[in-house]
This record gives sequence, structure tokens and C-alpha cells, in this order.
Amino acid sequence: MKIMTKLLMGLGLMLTATAALAHPGHGVETHNGFLSGLLHPLMGIDHLLAMAAIGFWSIRQSTAMKRGAPLFVVGGMVLGAALAWSGLSFAGVETGIAMTVLLAGTLIATMAKLPTVLGASLVALFMLTHGYAHGAEMAEGASILSYMAGFVIATLAITFIGRGLGTLMLKADNRATRALGGVVAVIGGVLAVG
Repeated sequence: MKIMTKLLMGLGLMLTATAALAHPGHGVETHNGFLSGLLHPLMGIDHLLAMAAIGFWSIRQSTAMKRGAPLFVVGGMVLGAALAWSGLSFAGVETGIAMTVLLAGTLIATMAKLPTVLGASLVALFMLTHGYAHGAEMAEGASILSYMAGFVIATLAITFIGRGLGTLMLKADNRATRALGGVVAVIGGVLAVG
């Protein structure tokens, strides 16, 4: 029962964020580059759920995937941001981000175990869209290195929170894990059509 209470509290906290606040025009971009980068992933439910879900899912994967997941997440984020900063146009980013939430939830709900190379590639691809959005929405004049340091720290923190929750859920009934994955997938679906 304690695990379920913690799970519900964590989910409730994540649901208090809104997708719209993660994007320019809400005052976040007026802060320095580091703070803006740090806050961006924390202020959107799409970013929160995708990163936490990947951390959660990685706990049930191979040892290499478990250990490497945070690096694959950060690698995808940095590569995506670099693509945005290089001026490359990437259509459908918001839909892509929503789809990462839906697919990460589906991976949890189905308790899918993937080969490490496939899982790592999928995680990096998921995070590429998030990183692109972060890079494209960096405030003009902000330091790239400071901004990137901020979003890398926030991304790792969210991913490790997801991993902690995933570790707690290893002791719980698998139905609870599947239900949580289903909820995340439904939210992703709503974000994709919304």
C-alpha cells in the first residue's frame, strides 16, 4: 500500500505541470541560460512523463540498458538540441514528443523487454525530439553551454526519479505497473491529438 501511495503522489505531482508552460512566452526565457535550461523539462508534462517513463522502463531491461539509459537519454537530448542549433528544420516536433510519451507508456504497460541496441536506439530517438524542442526554444542570447547544462541536469534528475519509482514497483503487483504504463500511454495519446 505504501508503494501505491507513493506512486499516486508522484503521478499527481507530475500531472500538475502543463505542456504549454514548457514553451516560450511564459517568463522562463527571461532567466539566465542555466535556469532556463533547468526549468524547461520540469515545466511540461510531456517532457516529465517521457523522461520519467524511460527511466521507469529501463529498470526492467538488461543490465547494459539499465546502466546506459541515462546516457542514452542525455545523448539523444544533446544531439537533438545540436540539430536545432545548427538550423535544421524538424517538422512535427510536438507530435513526436507526444508520441514518445504514448510509446514509453506502452513499453511499460506491455512490460516489453528489448535487446539493448534496439532499446538504446529507441530511447535516443525519443529524446532527440525533446532535445530538438529544447534547443529550438532556447532564449536568444543565452549561453548554449549554460542552457545545455541546465537541461541535462533536469533530464537526469527526472530520469533517475523514474528509475527510483521503477525500482519500487519491482516489488509491487505487475498489474499496477501495467496500469501506470496505460495511464502514461493515454496521456501521450491525448497530447498527440490535442
